[in-house]
Amino acid sequence: MDQVLNKVGSYWFSKRASKEIDSIGDDLNSVSSSIGGGAKWMVNKIKGKLQKALPDLLKEYDMPAGLFPRDTTNYEFNEETKKLTVYIPSACDVGYKDSSVVRFFTCVTGYLEKGKLSDIEGMKTKVLVWTKVTSIKTEGSKVHFTAGMKKTRSRDAYEVVRDGIIIDKF
Repeated sequence: MDQVLNKVGSYWFSKRASKEIDSIGDDLNSVSSSIGGGAKWMVNKIKGKLQKALPDLLKEYDMPAGLFPRDTTNYEFNEETKKLTVYIPSACDVGYKDSSVVRFFTCVTGYLEKGKLSDIEGMKTKVLVWTKVTSIKTEGSKVHFTAGMKKTRSRDAYEVVRDGIIIDKF
């Protein structure tokens, strides 16, 4: 009889504990939706969600792995809407091996599809003057930046992740 009561008690306790843990996960979800990116990343870590490295995600979508600065702290990617949000500790310029320079704000957003990042916010490039980058498309060995006008660059210049140089003003 004691063994039966122990088993029933253990079953009840494990169900109750599981319910409490689920409740904590729901609480974390509601907290993460009301706080900023860095904290959301921490909540995802607490909840045990593992995320691939940003260069790996970019490669998966046929984009150059070194498109964003090396010190990118984290990112969020919604697979349903394809919205990508990249967090960078401070606004910076990144120089690439083809002598091009891209300026990044602390938060860069866009929609990531196979070979394309569109509706970009938080990124500029130098075309005589600093111009907002609105989309980036890949085509074989070329990367096409749309920034007021279309500018095509060699893809291999963006394959290596590079350091950003901190700037005062975006």
